[in-house]
Amino acid sequence: MPILRPRGRTMLRRALALRCPHCGGGPAFVTWRRLMPSCPVCGLRFERGERGYWLGSYFFNLIAIETVFVAWMVAFLAATWPDPPWDFFQLGTAALMLVTPIAGFPFSRTLFVAFDLWVRPAAPEDFAAPHEPARRRLLPDD
Repeated sequence: MPILRPRGRTMLRRALALRCPHCGGGPAFVTWRRLMPSCPVCGLRFERGERGYWLGSYFFNLIAIETVFVAWMVAFLAATWPDPPWDFFQLGTAALMLVTPIAGFPFSRTLFVAFDLWVRPAAPEDFAAPHEPARRRLLPDD
């Protein structure tokens, strides 16, 4: 059975809503920092089997931080030129650079999964649930 491939805009919209980019099911996160291992609706594994997979999401978060910084700097200097209050600028920049990565963390994860699905469409093995054998508990009688 062929796997349907969602459009790029659809995956982007779903990722920004912190849902599964493939099917839109969710929730994708257990907590603000902890992504579920797979989508509860379609079963897509969010980590697609490569070592260092989440480095891409860190890169997305870094790009977001840099974009926010440049927008803040341009807007602040344009609004306060020719005599910007540099002390406020430094404090505001430090606060913004501390808040942005934390606030953007879950979005960078789902956006990276959406980007990865756009570049490398889902295959049947991406939906296979990981199988881990149950541990046998030894009883005193054994």
